[in-house]
Amino acid sequence: MELGRRERKKQQTRQAISDVATGLFLERGFDAVTVAEVARAADVAVQTVFNHFPAKEDLFFDEKGWWTGPARAIREAPADADPVEVLEAQYLQETRERLEVGHLATWKQFVRTIEGSPALLARRRQTADELERSLTAALDERSPEHLKNRLTAALYAAAQKVLEERLMTVLPDDASPSELEQAQRDLEQAVAEVFAVLRRGLG
Repeated sequence: MELGRRERKKQQTRQAISDVATGLFLERGFDAVTVAEVARAADVAVQTVFNHFPAKEDLFFDEKGWWTGPARAIREAPADADPVEVLEAQYLQETRERLEVGHLATWKQFVRTIEGSPALLARRRQTADELERSLTAALDERSPEHLKNRLTAALYAAAQKVLEERLMTVLPDDASPSELEQAQRDLEQAVAEVFAVLRRGLG
């Protein structure tokens, strides 16, 4: 269904604010940038920023796919699909989309910005916890084995952390396009290895 003109305008404004905020945060650090500075740089009122982003942290963690995607993938998968295979496919899809839209090029800077801010570290822990809760709930809808479902969700979250650490080691600073593609290939190899371990462990 095609969006109306007003809705398109709202989405364009939201994206423009997000892009400006991300640029400022990566350049100067999250804690060094105020919402007022974001509003000024985006040429909007401070209240407009808050209309689209309830908290400053929401300006940074604008993409929700990484923590809502796993539960959604499980709910959309066929009833007889293996959950680990579904989660592996979903994770690979997100990493490939990250490369295609150019986010991989700024990934290390993004992670370092998080690590430099107590507020962002706290928000990342909060969203990681929400990922586990939502994924457990989605798995519970498919199977009554709650303990196994809870373990699957916890192991997926751990696997995601391990793979992100791996990406930080294989991704060069200021990577060229060919280096980004190589880093993606290295990551996908690590994904195959990690999910193979999960598949064996969960039976």
